[in-house]
Amino acid sequence: MHEKLTEILTFLKLKSNPQAAAGMARFGINPDKLLGIQIPVLRELAKKYRKDHQLAQELWATGIHEVKILASMIDDPKLVTADQMESWLKDFDSWDVCDQVIMNLFEKHPEACNKALEWCKREAEYEKRAGFVMMARLAVSDKKASDEMFLSFFPHIIEGVDDNRNMVKKAVNWAIRQIGKRNVRLHAEAIKLAGLIQLMEWKSAKWIANDALRELRDEKTISRIKV
Repeated sequence: MHEKLTEILTFLKLKSNPQAAAGMARFGINPDKLLGIQIPVLRELAKKYRKDHQLAQELWATGIHEVKILASMIDDPKLVTADQMESWLKDFDSWDVCDQVIMNLFEKHPEACNKALEWCKREAEYEKRAGFVMMARLAVSDKKASDEMFLSFFPHIIEGVDDNRNMVKKAVNWAIRQIGKRNVRLHAEAIKLAGLIQLMEWKSAKWIANDALRELRDEKTISRIKV
């Protein structure tokens, strides 16, 4: 076993907290191989091993919940391949692993936009969630992206609103809200989109739209966009 891997696993097992793990499981996190370690602890640990691609692969292969998240924090985005993205995607088994891997690593990949469009059509719950989470995260992190890129997501968002699975509908909602908070133009377009979705028959669509409109129409949201 890699010396660094042994060092990390020993440290994390010492930090494990069964009570915290039980609490995390109540929030929809897969209890399998869950240590009960908070994200700030992982972020602090990751500083020691930045951009170690090989170690990241070894960490991911353990299958331990927090260790997979740590892997996404230390991997080198420049060395991530499309094949690796697909392989790790198949191992997503909790919303936080999905969201953290995308936020820490995948959103920095040149194929991020294409993967968003590809994954949002998948049937598996966390793979489909990943597509919409990628849209939401790109709206936050990709400062150079054009409005047109985000507008191109709208037909795919509409296609996803009939999925009542919790992890999917929440991600669809997140994508609408984040795109709508990007600038004045996209704010107006996102409100139009949510209004259209609100008229659809599905229970999931109405929840997605109503929740998105609540935030997008909030005075604090509007004032931040206009600054």
